[in-house]
Amino acid sequence: MGSGQPWIGRWPLALVCFVVGFAFTVVQDVGDWVTYSDHSRQQLGIYVGKGLGFDAIHATGCLLFALAFGPALTRSIQRFARRLQVRWLASSTPTPSSPIVPSIAVLVVIGLLAGGRAPASASASAASKLSAPVSYLLGAQNGDGGFGAAPGQSSNALYSGWAALGLASAGYSPARLQRGSRGLIDYIKSSDGSARDVGSLERTILVIRSAGLSARSFAGHDLVAVLERHLKPNGSVSDQVNLTSFAVLALRSAGVAPSRRTLAWLVRQQGHDGGYGFAGAGSDSDVDDTGATLEALAGARVAGAAHARSRAVGYIRRHQDRDGGFPSMPGQGSNAQSTAWAIQGLDAAGVNANSLHRRGSVSAPDYLRGLIAANGSVSYARGDKETPVWVTGEALMALEGEPLPLAAVRAPAAMPLPATPAAATPRANSAALPWLVAGLGIVAALLLAAIGLGRGRRRRV
Repeated sequence: MGSGQPWIGRWPLALVCFVVGFAFTVVQDVGDWVTYSDHSRQQLGIYVGKGLGFDAIHATGCLLFALAFGPALTRSIQRFARRLQVRWLASSTPTPSSPIVPSIAVLVVIGLLAGGRAPASASASAASKLSAPVSYLLGAQNGDGGFGAAPGQSSNALYSGWAALGLASAGYSPARLQRGSRGLIDYIKSSDGSARDVGSLERTILVIRSAGLSARSFAGHDLVAVLERHLKPNGSVSDQVNLTSFAVLALRSAGVAPSRRTLAWLVRQQGHDGGYGFAGAGSDSDVDDTGATLEALAGARVAGAAHARSRAVGYIRRHQDRDGGFPSMPGQGSNAQSTAWAIQGLDAAGVNANSLHRRGSVSAPDYLRGLIAANGSVSYARGDKETPVWVTGEALMALEGEPLPLAAVRAPAAMPLPATPAAATPRANSAALPWLVAGLGIVAALLLAAIGLGRGRRRRV
């Protein structure tokens, strides 16, 4: 047994693991900023800054692991490496054990430590959770092509429509949502293709346009013409703010510019507090209708529209609860659907909902992420899981930052549909993650190879 390469002690090895563990999590935070934000410096500071505490915890865990198990792990790697090296040694010439194989083994260990960890930052955790609501909705589709209020419940046009829009916001075309021989579009055609109810008609137009289908010829009907017949001479639909707002959104999705009369009617329905109510001017304002009207008035160039948008944004800002969410009516407590409409209204008005932190609260998107259950569904409120398919569909649009109307989804050639919501995997959208792990591992391996992992041994075959 002769002397070999210099020994790297317990503490140097632990410090290498600490640096690599911390560097990986910081790189992941930057990757989340690139993938899920508007790429501003402010957002970069938020993503990295919020993650530093979690990053430090992860790096400290790597350090402690190396301190506790480093020597034993090193001996195991050396023993395994020597066994791998036997076939390469000449029978008459002692050859020192190569540092490359131990370094490769260390690469694998560091990769496992980094890649298999719990989410390192609040931003990384939030982004990774979006795959869970998507998988939940995909797994909730029934054999008839539709969706019920919850997985396994009978299909309903209302829940099917909002599930479709939620999935479309995440890049899944409703035209390709298939379960067996029946698709979602087949279900919509058979259930409300004629769209007798105006609310169903508006929702159907939004869904089929997000699928890239024509609203002029669907299930034998010109849905645009049917909707236009519901408009009253004053420009409204049944003198109701919500139906008129969704009529504007549906027409826009079909490529039809809403009339100035309709937009002007919406502007006039604003309350003294800046909000909008279901029944128009004089009725109690609520967050849901205010958010939907902001979407309808986005980009509108009629008298008073810009001022109305500014006041509506102010109304929403004032009614954020301390938990970060929004109530339907002031004082009722936050819920996911009202929060989703607030976020979409703000997005449509060009206001970043992530920047809203009233009285030190978390942001509205963070409130929604906090309602995501283990199975991927979004709860209506804390401890309230009613109609999870409907709630998850609306929340997903807000979390994806996609206000109505949605653009047509360019469907991929093949779209995987999981059998159950349990198919969701953390960070499914982070395709670059394995490359980050491998790159950091290679740097660590080269460093350790240069200084030597342990005392080499000479061995005769």
